[in-house]
Amino acid sequence: MKSKTTIEGNDLIITRHIAASPEVIWDALTNPEKLKIWFAPRPWKITDIVLEPHPGGRFQLTMVGPDGEGEGCDPNEGCVLLVEPNRRIAWTDALAGGFRPNAKPFMTAIITLEPKDGGTQYTARALHSNGEDRQRHEEMGFAEGWGTCIEQLVEMVE
Repeated sequence: MKSKTTIEGNDLIITRHIAASPEVIWDALTNPEKLKIWFAPRPWKITDIVLEPHPGGRFQLTMVGPDGEGEGCDPNEGCVLLVEPNRRIAWTDALAGGFRPNAKPFMTAIITLEPKDGGTQYTARALHSNGEDRQRHEEMGFAEGWGTCIEQLVEMVE
């Protein structure tokens, strides 16, 4: 079963049933070394990551393409907003670690894990402040990129 992408107002939502427990998925989602493996759509890769899974914690990563795209760019630091172990995590690029404002906010992400049918219903919601940002995220390849990452997560946990 593949991921399903929907739009609700200014939100992009992608869902997928995964045949693994919320605890196993949570570990892959909050352990930086595991997140590094699946959270960039191959052939892109994460070369550096900081994830502090507590409210106010930093969430920063550097993603590099197969031809060096993104190399040398300043990493985009975000802030973890909410942590409900094995259930839900939210972060935003509107803030940096310690709830410090960032100059150019783009989105807030909420990942929800719900036990379902012997596995987990994984839902990723990207919230945008306006339709223009949502449209830009769609055009950047949200469905393809996040969908690929979810399939890579499935490879890891199932």
